[in-house]
Amino acid sequence: MTQAFVSGFSLGLGLIMAIGAQNAFVLRHGLRRSHVLPLVVICAGSDALLIAAGVAGASVLLDGAPWIASLMRYAGAAFLMVYGLLALRRALGPAEALDPDGQGAQRLWPVLATCLMLTWANPHVYLDTVLLLGSISAQFGAERWHFGAGAMLASLCFFTALGFGARLMAPLFARPAAWRALDVAVAVTMLLIALSLVLGA
Repeated sequence: MTQAFVSGFSLGLGLIMAIGAQNAFVLRHGLRRSHVLPLVVICAGSDALLIAAGVAGASVLLDGAPWIASLMRYAGAAFLMVYGLLALRRALGPAEALDPDGQGAQRLWPVLATCLMLTWANPHVYLDTVLLLGSISAQFGAERWHFGAGAMLASLCFFTALGFGARLMAPLFARPAAWRALDVAVAVTMLLIALSLVLGA
């Protein structure tokens, strides 16, 4: 493996491991063993497209039109704030426990639509995946696509482990308190990210 590939894999994994709306959504469905494979495909596939766009030079376009980044920042902040408040409402609402048999799972298409929205409406995915990874890939010159391939593999490995490995935590989430704690953590994280976006941090 080239240094560019290893660097792309390491940086891609480091960026994607941060708790976010998309990761929490995949984790929740992984715990319920509900539509895990299509969610992994959507998340990893979307990352691959965005990474390819960044490596191909979309970062240069966004640098030349800063108003696009500003628009994404405020729209994303509003979206994350709503998502965080919904998670907080779940935490304060009726207690729930994990259904180990996956009964009562949501229908496929609404789940996929929500996942796509969480992925493509999140400004961080453009700032990190397109701008940051795209800019760094340029430093590797002719090997920039090796860097991009490493980042794509990191995304695939992470979402596969998150979605299919979540079942190992199923006994813990058989307790309603664990779901409350997860929703509180998601709510706090989403609201803090939204605040940081509004403040321009």
